[in-house]
Amino acid sequence: MTQYIFVTGGVASSVGKGVTVASIGRILKARGVRVSVQKLDPYLNVDPGTMSPYQHGEVFVTEDGAETDLDLGHYERFIDENLSRYSNVTTGQVYSEVIMKERRGDYLGGTVQVIPHVTKEIKHRIALAAKGSNPDVLLVEVGGTVGDIEGQPFLEAIRQMRKDVGRDNVMYIHVTLVPTIGATGELKTKPTQHSVRDLRALGIQPDAIVLRADAPIDNALREKIALFTDVEKRAVVPLTTAQTIYQVPLMLETAGLGQFICERFGLPCAADLSQWQDLVDRLLTPKEKLRIGIVGKYVELPDAYMSVREALVHATLFHNRDLEVDWILSEDLEKDRGFERLSKVDGIVVPGGFGDRGIEGKILAAKYARVHNLPYLGLCLGMQVMCIELARHVLESDEANSTEFDPGTQYPIIDLMEDQRSIADLGGTMRLGAYPCNLEAGSKAHAAYDTDMITERHRHRFEFNNAYREMLSEAGLRYSGQSPDGNLVEIAELREHPFMLGSQFHPEFKSRPERPHPLFRDFVKATIEFPRDGKQEKLL
Repeated sequence: MTQYIFVTGGVASSVGKGVTVASIGRILKARGVRVSVQKLDPYLNVDPGTMSPYQHGEVFVTEDGAETDLDLGHYERFIDENLSRYSNVTTGQVYSEVIMKERRGDYLGGTVQVIPHVTKEIKHRIALAAKGSNPDVLLVEVGGTVGDIEGQPFLEAIRQMRKDVGRDNVMYIHVTLVPTIGATGELKTKPTQHSVRDLRALGIQPDAIVLRADAPIDNALREKIALFTDVEKRAVVPLTTAQTIYQVPLMLETAGLGQFICERFGLPCAADLSQWQDLVDRLLTPKEKLRIGIVGKYVELPDAYMSVREALVHATLFHNRDLEVDWILSEDLEKDRGFERLSKVDGIVVPGGFGDRGIEGKILAAKYARVHNLPYLGLCLGMQVMCIELARHVLESDEANSTEFDPGTQYPIIDLMEDQRSIADLGGTMRLGAYPCNLEAGSKAHAAYDTDMITERHRHRFEFNNAYREMLSEAGLRYSGQSPDGNLVEIAELREHPFMLGSQFHPEFKSRPERPHPLFRDFVKATIEFPRDGKQEKLL
């Protein structure tokens, strides 16, 4: 029977609850425990697919095509397991299903209420996550903080789970912020006390509390919190800000949380985190730096490119380098600013995105990489702008474009597929999730993967226009990855270039700390081999 750990948050959001949940998954997996993770998001959106990155950061895509919260990226990277659409539940999904059932008459004319109908639907979706992966332990993170009005149905549902599956099969862990008063440097416990009080008022007594703080937490403070919250002292776990998120599993294990959980659930207690310790040791050992320029329109908000950055961390670590990211605003390049920064990077990454803001700057970044033989990795939109830029060079015309940005363009290098033209809804209507791709022997893509066929995760609507295949092929573009029927370009690369490659899919979603993605790995290899001298001229 699956056992459940429900993780709630208090005091403030964005204190690292998702990384904490992922880390608990890692320390349980280190004991041979089968784990899976689920995120309950209280917002009314059906999924984050139509939400602005300013609101929500990146949208993480699962193998089965669900657009989900970015925390699922942390979960997959830490526990090294593919999650599914059942791993992210939103209020929008829950209420949509409840209302549909009411319209069908499933409730037999009864009054539809939050309790029991909404909470029952939430519990049903928790059960689906457990059934789908059949873990020994399902970790369930409740988004937001205790006290949010949107989260109350979710908290009531997880309270009911204790009765439904048995008290011995449920644990509640509360993650709170312990703030520091700037003038005195004193850590304050009162916010945590109030947060736990609010949680207990809803019928949930936490079994353990994880204390997030920027300063060390001493035993006296832990004893005080244990006394006021009625939690065992050994289950009051300090978690100070780490140098890297990959330290967190080791910190929680050292604090005894893994042992406490396993004793509580009757699970194996012996853990082997030696490989993870080696990973962290290598991350923290100073190494020669690689400077990678990420050119995008949300660079002031790195969460918008969370998986891209982590994939670069994995790849640079594989090559025994430290990553230094130069976040370059694409709109600056449009205003003739930022080119001096491009001259100092070892490689350029143009990540995915939507909309025409900053698109010309991304095209200029692709041109810079082509002209200067600078390693370039284009992800989804990054592949498209690479193709548009080459077409402009061949045609000697800035008219070449995507119909996403210029519906009337004379040269639609990127265009909608026929079956996408009549779609009106934006949410969930793109090419989403894993699709197969055949690789061409002798190409850089084939060398990276070392196989003939791959599957990768997509999130896009526009495709390469096959009408321009021959023209751009003659200009040096190689279609090294294609759909099995040969109709869709999945990977394009320049033949006479050290490394200029773009993928229509998002390889960053499948990168792991101990197993970097092949395209990121070989891109970083090319940046090491490229002799940057810092003297490239603009030439644009």
